[in-house]
Amino acid sequence: MRKYHIVTIAGDGIGPEILESALAVLARVQELSGEFALEYEEREGGAACYERHGVNLSKESLEACRTADSVLKAPVGLPWVRYPDGTEAGLLGGVLRNGLDLYANVRPVKLWPGVDAPIKAKAGEIDYVIIRENTEGLYLSRGLGVGNDEAMADMLLMTRKGVERVCRFAFEAARKRSGSPSDGVRRVTCVDKSNVLRSFAFFRRIFQEVGEQYPDIEQDFLYSDAAGQDLVRRPWRFDVLVMENFLGDLLSDLGGGTVGGLGMCPSGNIGEGASYFEPIHGTAPDIAGKGVANPLSQVLAAAMMLDHLGETAAGTMIRDAVWEALVQEDLVIQASGQPRGGSRTATEAILRHLRHGVGPQREH
Repeated sequence: MRKYHIVTIAGDGIGPEILESALAVLARVQELSGEFALEYEEREGGAACYERHGVNLSKESLEACRTADSVLKAPVGLPWVRYPDGTEAGLLGGVLRNGLDLYANVRPVKLWPGVDAPIKAKAGEIDYVIIRENTEGLYLSRGLGVGNDEAMADMLLMTRKGVERVCRFAFEAARKRSGSPSDGVRRVTCVDKSNVLRSFAFFRRIFQEVGEQYPDIEQDFLYSDAAGQDLVRRPWRFDVLVMENFLGDLLSDLGGGTVGGLGMCPSGNIGEGASYFEPIHGTAPDIAGKGVANPLSQVLAAAMMLDHLGETAAGTMIRDAVWEALVQEDLVIQASGQPRGGSRTATEAILRHLRHGVGPQREH
């Protein structure tokens, strides 16, 4: 029996509800597999933690995340819980990503069946991954901006080490996929603003150097504004995209908007040792406790975690169950982004469709 030590962070708002759904799915998958077991350690983190203890994550909890096999995290933060400088106090992105050197933010964007998307596309025609550099770029200036009442400046910094490793991660990710939905070509698209800023020209040059080591993967280039257009106009041509931190934040949310909203989008934060997996959306405090939140982003984040642990058959089992539940309309995502019948109904639909073997779909 393979055993994995997993830290869980229930977070704020709808976080505890959707994490409960993911844990129920993981429990059933373990029963069906019979080959591995997840051992959980609960840790407190987020806005409520800050209100109680004056920190959003303790040093002990950060160390627990570092030494765990992985972390499954729910959304954190509440808009009214803020530091004296006005920024949100409950967010853990900077704490975990930089604290654990999780340099690759992995954000799959996929159009699932039965989902009301705002663009003309069929299920599976949108299926790409945005790899966002996670520790440098513009967000390296988090909390470090300088200025006064007349002007303020934040610094954008990229290093050769940082760019090389995230680009290599992107090319390796492309090797594990089946190419873009439109032509089956494995490609990595470098998104930058190298026609304007030297830092982005630096990023592109290193991307090309790394790409030479992957002759089996097509190199592709787009300026960030053109990429924003093409993610809406022809998203089916994309396979893997790699970009600076701030651009990745913007464009991954744009991509989520094309596939039914952020409630359909999981993400992973991965380094050389540590990792954590989470939805990319917020805590939605206005619907917390009502039982109407969409748990799919958290459930799919759990599937990503299993993939990262090497339990790819179990990760595929979850994605197949979600796909089949949507195809059979046992699980229906309404135009509001919420599942018909609420979170519990959605979770039960996924549980009913969990089974061994790969279904008729497909690659995920």
